[in-house]
Amino acid sequence: MSEVVERSTAMEKLSEPAEVLFNSYVKSWKDQGKKVMGYTGLYIPEEIIYAAGILPFRLRGTGATKTTGADSWYGPVNCSFAKCCLELVIDGDYDFLDGGVISYECDHMHRLYDTWRVGAPDKVPPFFHYYPLGHTMHTENGLKLFTVETLKFIKHLEEQFGAKITEEGLKDAIAVYNETRNLLHKLYDLRIKDEVPITGTETLGVIVAAVSMWRDEYNRLLRELIDDLGEIEGISCSDKPRLMIVGSLNDDPALVKLIEDAGSVVVADSWCFGARYFWDLVEEEGDPLHDILTRYLNNIPCPRMFGHYSERWQFLIDTAKRANVDGVILENIRFCDMHGTDNTLFENDLKKEGIPSVNIEREYGPLSDAGRIRTRVQAFLEAIKR
Repeated sequence: MSEVVERSTAMEKLSEPAEVLFNSYVKSWKDQGKKVMGYTGLYIPEEIIYAAGILPFRLRGTGATKTTGADSWYGPVNCSFAKCCLELVIDGDYDFLDGGVISYECDHMHRLYDTWRVGAPDKVPPFFHYYPLGHTMHTENGLKLFTVETLKFIKHLEEQFGAKITEEGLKDAIAVYNETRNLLHKLYDLRIKDEVPITGTETLGVIVAAVSMWRDEYNRLLRELIDDLGEIEGISCSDKPRLMIVGSLNDDPALVKLIEDAGSVVVADSWCFGARYFWDLVEEEGDPLHDILTRYLNNIPCPRMFGHYSERWQFLIDTAKRANVDGVILENIRFCDMHGTDNTLFENDLKKEGIPSVNIEREYGPLSDAGRIRTRVQAFLEAIKR
C-alpha cells in the first residue's frame, strides 16, 4: 500500500467501487429515482447511455465465490468470468439494474445474453438489449453495421425510458468522457516516473470506479487524486522490477496486489480495465454520433477483432519502452482462446526485443490458485534480477 492511500481522501473514495458492486455511489443514484444500465465490454458507447441520463455500469463478476448455478447453463470449457457474471445474476446481486445491454465480445459473453434470459428469467431487467458487433475495424461496412445497431439501441432506450438522446446531449457526453480520458492519461504519465506515486493495485481500483459511478462525480474525484499525487514522494523502483501486465479481463485489484507483494511495481498495462479502456479520445467536431462510433470501433483493438495483432503489439511495445519496464506478465483467463493466442505471439515478439516475459493462465474470481501464481511471479522476478 502506497502513501497515497493514507493521505488522499479521493483515493479512498475511488477504491470503494472495486470492492462491491452495489457501491454507495450507485445506491445514492438509485435513491434519487434514477436508472442504472448494466453493459459489457469496450465496444458499447457509454456516452449514449450517459446522454439518456442513465448511469452506465459495466458488468463484472466481483463477489462471486461459486458458479454452481451458472454451471447448469455453461459448459466446463467456458470462461469463468462469464460464469461469475451469470452466477451473480442468479443470486440477485444485479437486481439493482434497470436495464442490461450485452455485446458480442466473444462466444462466452454472447451466450450471457441467452443464459440470463433462460437461466434466470425472473432476473431479466425491464430493458434488455443485444448489441451485435462486427469483427472488422477501419472499414466502411463495419461502421455502417455499427451505426445501424446503435440506432436500434438508441430507439429502444428512448422508448423504454422516455428519454430523448439529442445531438447536444451527445456533445456534452463526449466532453465529459474525454475529460476522463485526459485525466487518466495524466495518471498513467505519473506511473512511468522513476519514483512511482501510485501502485498498480490502486490504479486498477481507480479504473474500475470509472465504470461504476456517475461520470461527473468521478471526474471531480480523479482531478483531486491527481493533485494529491503531485504532492507525495513516490515508490522507489531501484530494488523492485518495473512490470507491465497484458492480457484478458481483470477487474480484481487482488491479482495485481499479489504480483506487487512479490516484490515488484506494476507501472503499465494493456487491459480492458486499463489503458485500452481510455486511450483514444472522441473527436469533438462534426456529427457527434459518427465521432463516438468511429472512436469505439477504431480504438486499440481487442483480440476479438480480426487481423489487428500488429496494432496490439505496437501498443504493447511502445508502452513497455515508454514505461521503461523490466518485464511483462502475460495473463489470460482459462479458455480465453483469443487472448491466449495473442499472449503466445507476444511472448515470442518480446523475446526478440530482449524483454523478459512470463505467460500465466488463470481462473477469474477469488484467487484459489494464488499460490501457483505467486510462485511463478516470484520465479520470474528472480530471473529478472539475475
